[in-house]
Amino acid sequence: MVELELEYLHELGRLKPVASTVLGGLSETIGLRRCTVDFGDVVARARALKWTRDPFDRLIVASALVAEAPLLTRDEAILVHFKGARAK
Repeated sequence: MVELELEYLHELGRLKPVASTVLGGLSETIGLRRCTVDFGDVVARARALKWTRDPFDRLIVASALVAEAPLLTRDEAILVHFKGARAK
């Protein structure tokens, strides 16, 4: 979902590099790797996140919750509502 949202932001002109460039750079600099949690578990967890109507945000936060992983973001709503979020 993160890759899809980054590409979407690139298409809208809100992010200059394409998703693969961003993710490749994060992989090299901080060891970012693709999440391997079950997508069904992520969707089930996302259904309970009522603080946003954005499906990308719901799935991204739910994925971090299921994986018990921190989430780097600039999204103010995520930073406010998800304790595992870290400002990027």
